[in-house]
Amino acid sequence: MPTLITHDGTEIFYKDWGTGTPVVFSHGWPLNADVWDEQLMLVASHGFRGIAHDRRGHGRSAQTWDGNDMNTYAEDLAALLDALDLRDAILVGHSTGGGEVTRYIGRHGTGRVAKAVLLSAVPPLMLRTPANPDGQPIEVFDEIRAGVATDRSQFYRDLSAPFYGANRARSAVSDGLRDAFWLMSMQAGLKAALDCVAAFSETDFTEDLRRFDVPTLIVHGDDDQIVPIGAAATRSAQLVPDATLTVHSGAPHGLVGAHRDEFHTDLLGFLTSPAAERLGAR
Repeated sequence: MPTLITHDGTEIFYKDWGTGTPVVFSHGWPLNADVWDEQLMLVASHGFRGIAHDRRGHGRSAQTWDGNDMNTYAEDLAALLDALDLRDAILVGHSTGGGEVTRYIGRHGTGRVAKAVLLSAVPPLMLRTPANPDGQPIEVFDEIRAGVATDRSQFYRDLSAPFYGANRARSAVSDGLRDAFWLMSMQAGLKAALDCVAAFSETDFTEDLRRFDVPTLIVHGDDDQIVPIGAAATRSAQLVPDATLTVHSGAPHGLVGAHRDEFHTDLLGFLTSPAAERLGAR
């Protein structure tokens, strides 16, 4: 299996399919790179190079006790781009992975990046604070931690319903898709899964978003029960200087599973659109 070693000696697993302009996918919590297989096939079949890694503590990557925080996730993503010497990469992040992409650009800039996609992403801040009254109260995230710590297997089975919108009357989500969510979730280490809740909910990405200077596609469903659109994509689109916001009516958090074809259209259209000049060069 292809792996790399990060600055602190952590082994990170990744997939690398196809050739051409690299499209690097960062997954959500508590999943792993397998959730991107259909998108990896899509881009690799259209002349791009699809790359996706398992975040530390998840899937086949090492389960570290420390480092389960957004800064370290961003450094691990930087290590991947550096190890493969990727240039003009298109970064795609879903949910927590959107935070990872955002923090990477905030810390490292866009020297290796041509475009970015934030899908159902957690920025700018999920937690309700005096400055972020539209966020969710801390009790929401405390309940997630309690569910994971007490009976994570059942918690993940239950979570798959709102994740994919399977609790809506109109849903056609299969049991197989929900089973795959459970299987990937159970591969995440318990410590990493618990730590990551704080990472995705309490990290403020506001200043990171303001550092974006490449074309950015922000995609979100207006029926996202996990990361509600109002405090997430709507605000991110206001902060990113060169952002296009695409909202899918009735789409859940797991948009790539429940509204796959629509997202594939969005993604391919954005990948093949001409890259604009960097904002700083205008």
